[in-house]
Amino acid sequence: MLHPPAVCPGARSRKFAGGFSLVELLVVSAIIGTLVFIGFAIIQGARQQADRSHARSDLAALSQALEQYRRSYGDYPQTADSPERFYQALVGKLGPTGISLHERNLLAAVPVALRDPANPAAEGNALVDPWGNAYQYVFFTRQVGTAPLLRGYVLYSLGSRHSTAPLPTRAQVVPDTSGARGGTVSSAPINTPNIYAGR
Repeated sequence: MLHPPAVCPGARSRKFAGGFSLVELLVVSAIIGTLVFIGFAIIQGARQQADRSHARSDLAALSQALEQYRRSYGDYPQTADSPERFYQALVGKLGPTGISLHERNLLAAVPVALRDPANPAAEGNALVDPWGNAYQYVFFTRQVGTAPLLRGYVLYSLGSRHSTAPLPTRAQVVPDTSGARGGTVSSAPINTPNIYAGR
């Protein structure tokens, strides 16, 4: 003969219990936390990709401005040895050999951010990438054997870096600015986050 199961006095049946158990709440909380973390990682990845695309677009526009500069003045800026002097060259204030000019602004139609957008004529102004670092420009010449002298430039962004990460110097990026290896970009690990024009 079958006996009904024993029930402790005061115990309530599961179907009459109101709310969720602590374990159920912890499981749901863990699932929601995991989904939020995954969503945040996806958004961060998309933002970083958008910033890299923005930097590549800026570099392409600056390369076009440099080609226009070369057509106008016969050469690339040779004395733009800082981001500030590079900016001065492209806004028509600095000639290829460093002579002061008062020419047309080659950046007038180039939508690149400035360090000081409220004061574009400021002497210390520079073109900045999406991470707030100045775009870097290095002029070089290359002579290999009896081949004609090649004149060119390396244009790059320092890319996304942790705030405490050291920034490479221009000499660490382009060790040689003349000779047979002039303009060769170093493959040192410190240069891995860099974004280069034309690459």
